[in-house]
Amino acid sequence: MIGKPEWFRRRKYTGWGFTPVTWQGWVYVFVMVLPIILLANLYKVSQAWLGFVIVWAVVFCVDFIHIVSHLPKDERDRMHEAIAERNALWAIVAVLAVGVAYQAASVAVSQDMTKVDPVILVAIFAGLIAKAVSNIYLDKKD
Repeated sequence: MIGKPEWFRRRKYTGWGFTPVTWQGWVYVFVMVLPIILLANLYKVSQAWLGFVIVWAVVFCVDFIHIVSHLPKDERDRMHEAIAERNALWAIVAVLAVGVAYQAASVAVSQDMTKVDPVILVAIFAGLIAKAVSNIYLDKKD
C-alpha cells in the first residue's frame, strides 16, 4: 500500500491506531488527512469533490488497516493489548448500560416511547452475540 509499517509504532496509551516515528510517517499522516479536512470543511463543495473526499477517506482507511495489521508485536504485546481491549469493552458496556437505564427511566416518566434510542440496545446485543459466537468458536477449536 502507500504507508509502510516501519514508519510507525503501535499506539499503546492514547487509543487505537499508530503513531508516526519517522519523518516519512508524519508526511504520510499529513498528506492523507489534510485533503479530507480541507475539502470536507468547504461550504460549496461539488459532488465531484465530495466523491474525491469519500474515495480518499476509504483509501486512507484501507491503508491504515494494512499498516496496523503489519506492525510487529510479540506475545507480551498481544497479551497486554487483549487485556486493554477487554477493559475498554467493559467500560463501553457499562456506559451503554447506564444509557439504557437512563432512557428507560426517561420513558417511564414521560411515557414517550420515541425517546428510546435503539442503537444503544443494538450495540449491547451485538456485543453479546459477538462474545457468544467467539466463545463457541474457541471452545470447538480447543
